[in-house]
Amino acid sequence: MKKQLLYSSFLLLIGCTAVAQNKDAIKFSQTINKDNASKHLSILASDEYEGRETGKKGGWMAAEYIKNHFKTIGLKGPVSGDYFQPVDIVSFGLSQIVTVDGQPAEPLTDFFIMPKTVSTKGFAFNANSILFAGYGLTKDDYNDYAGQTVAGKVVMIFKSGEPGSPAPTASIRNSSALNAKLKYLTAQKAQAVLLIDPIVDNMPDNLKGYLQSEEMALKNKETMDRQDVPQTMPVITIGTSLANKILAGASTNIDALKKKITDSGKPSPQEIKISVCASASKVEKKVKSENVLGFLPGSDPKLKREVLIITAHYDHIGITPDAKGDDKINNGADDDGSGTTGVLLIAEAFAKAKKAGKGPKRSILFMTVTGEEKGLLGSEWYSENPVFPLENTITNLNIDMIGRGDKAHESDNNFVYIIGSDMLSSDLDRIGKKANKTYVNINLDEKYNNRTDPNQFYYRSDHYNFAKHGIPVIFYFNGVHDDYHMPGDEVSKIDFPMLAKRAKLVYFTAWELANGLKRPVVNKNDDGTPKM
Repeated sequence: MKKQLLYSSFLLLIGCTAVAQNKDAIKFSQTINKDNASKHLSILASDEYEGRETGKKGGWMAAEYIKNHFKTIGLKGPVSGDYFQPVDIVSFGLSQIVTVDGQPAEPLTDFFIMPKTVSTKGFAFNANSILFAGYGLTKDDYNDYAGQTVAGKVVMIFKSGEPGSPAPTASIRNSSALNAKLKYLTAQKAQAVLLIDPIVDNMPDNLKGYLQSEEMALKNKETMDRQDVPQTMPVITIGTSLANKILAGASTNIDALKKKITDSGKPSPQEIKISVCASASKVEKKVKSENVLGFLPGSDPKLKREVLIITAHYDHIGITPDAKGDDKINNGADDDGSGTTGVLLIAEAFAKAKKAGKGPKRSILFMTVTGEEKGLLGSEWYSENPVFPLENTITNLNIDMIGRGDKAHESDNNFVYIIGSDMLSSDLDRIGKKANKTYVNINLDEKYNNRTDPNQFYYRSDHYNFAKHGIPVIFYFNGVHDDYHMPGDEVSKIDFPMLAKRAKLVYFTAWELANGLKRPVVNKNDDGTPKM
């Protein structure tokens, strides 16, 4: 009798497990597999797509590919019948000119200006002389400005160092000392500053890349207010070659002046009669880029007003011309070609369910966003200009990098980091973990699931633009690796079975959310405290 009771209990347990799993959910999940993942990602992360940079050819190609997929599987275009939501992005480049004695200097070879120091109004000056003030020091026993009038002058100083000291390397440059020098010159109302810095002579690729890049931002009041800040004192960093051209006006050079100051132990300020003209201004350009939206209407007459949003960013960082080696294209197979592929697979699974009469009760918006690498721009634009009311948006499931792994999980890649699931809603956290336990059984690593994590991952992907509006989120992520934002982030390194498995976790979580009796209750504030 005891054996019979045990056997009956076992059958009952199997029956309960079967009931817990939704057969329709499992059936339509089959399209989420490694082969379909490879098919999509091999295209999106190919060299032909040139790293999918926002506002560039490859980014437009990716948007068109995603749009065609949404259209083919039967999703609706929710933006007045279209799949594209144009995002109002502008870029700010820098126009900069320096001439010495009428001869133009070469930007990034002879000099550079930090873009963030130039307002939209810009600056211009035309000086007939330059005040050379050595190291720009104002110590009690050593003052490079002693006996000199600074107001209204263009002042040239060494960016760093002290008399007799060797030129410091970039790694030990004292930014606080430089700030003190600039603060003094600003207070003395200098017209502009020329900083002599040998780094210009052999500029590192990362600095050159930063100076060549154009800042992108949404065209809104916040951006324009930030760009329109009053122009501060112009600061131009010059190399030793350009500095020596200026000093030639006084028949001297850098080495001679350094030796003179070191040997005498005294400052050697002097007026150099030479014409130096400079100007810089921000150049605003419209950037063509779109979020790509595919909409699946819900089947329930009441619940279909509520919308679940599933996101990934389809953009990456494009081409790095100065990258070492022959490969210059940052394909972004993992970041975030893998997440975009996940969205395409999940969308197809739900579309097939809909065609079979098993579609979700609530509506689902599948959205791949642009401009994430430029500052979460696409998702911010949607959150400020939603196609569906934010109050009807029940959750955002965001996928950003699910195709590889990290060093912490080298021995077992059956994991995914989840971030944010319990930040705003205990319900969402419970639903997501239950879906995993019922269907997938991936190790859910919550290492980064806190607001004080030094990496700040909770704030670094598109889900945050929903969370800041009080919409509960889950961010799915496989961690960073050595190829992060490098040309080595290639399709050949993708773990396609795990990409598909992680995408299935998102799919099953979405199935539960889209078909549940109630939407997840938001019971926490943005700071994690309980809602009253």
